[in-house]
Amino acid sequence: MAGHSKFKNIMHRKGAQDKKRSAMFSKLSREITVAAKSGLPDPDMNARLRAAVMAAKAQSMPKDNIQRSIDKASSADAENYEEIRYEGFGPGGVSLIVEALSDNRNRTATNMRTAFSKNGGNLGASGSVSHGFDRLGLVEYPASVGDNDKVFEAAIEAGADDVESDEDGHRIWTAQESLHEVAKALEASLGEPESTKLAWRPQTPVEVGEDDAGQLMKLIDVLEEDDDIQTVWGNYEISDTVAEKLG
Repeated sequence: MAGHSKFKNIMHRKGAQDKKRSAMFSKLSREITVAAKSGLPDPDMNARLRAAVMAAKAQSMPKDNIQRSIDKASSADAENYEEIRYEGFGPGGVSLIVEALSDNRNRTATNMRTAFSKNGGNLGASGSVSHGFDRLGLVEYPASVGDNDKVFEAAIEAGADDVESDEDGHRIWTAQESLHEVAKALEASLGEPESTKLAWRPQTPVEVGEDDAGQLMKLIDVLEEDDDIQTVWGNYEISDTVAEKLG
C-alpha cells in the first residue's frame, strides 16, 4: 500500500459540488433509478444502488426524493437511460473520460463533440484514453474523520489497496469487485463516507500549465453542466500556484 500521497486535483475539479442544487439532484436521481433497475431495489442487496443512495445522502438529498427515484425504476413509464462512456483529449494533452446516462444517444454525442471542439479538446474513439487509467473502487472521507494514520490503519484492516490523504480529505482505493465489502468494513470503523463509487484512476498524471489550465477548467465545466453527464475523470494535475491564479 502506497501510504500518504499528495495526489491532488487529478480526478475532478474541486468545486464541482457548487453546481445548482436542482441539477445535482437530477443527476443523483438518475443514477439511483438506473442502479435500482440494474438489480434488486434494495440498497442492502445492490452494491451500486447503495453507493448511489450514499452519494445522494452526502449531498443532503431528501429521503422522499431518494425513495421516489428507487420506485421510479419499477414504474411502467420509467425512462430508459443508456450508460455511455466518451473518451477524449483536453488542452495540454490531458486525457478525459466522461460518463453519461442518456435517454437520447444522438443528442448527447452532439453535445460532447461541441463541448470538446469549442474548448480546445478533441473527442476520441472508445478506448483512446481509458488504457491509461485503472478501473477501481473509491471510498472518500473528509479530513475531519481522522488523521492519516487512523485512516491508513482502518483501510488496511478493511482490505483496501491504497490510500491518498491530504488537507482535502482521504481517498481509499480498492479493487472494483471488493468495493462493497471494503466500504462496509470502513463504515464500521470510520462512519458513513462522503462517497462510494467506481472510479477511473490515472496511471500517469499530467501537470497542466497556466496557459492550458484555464481552458481545461472551462471544458470540464461545460461537460459537467450537461444534464446527461454524470462524472468527468481526467489525468490532470494542477499546482497550487496555478490554481490560485485561476481563482
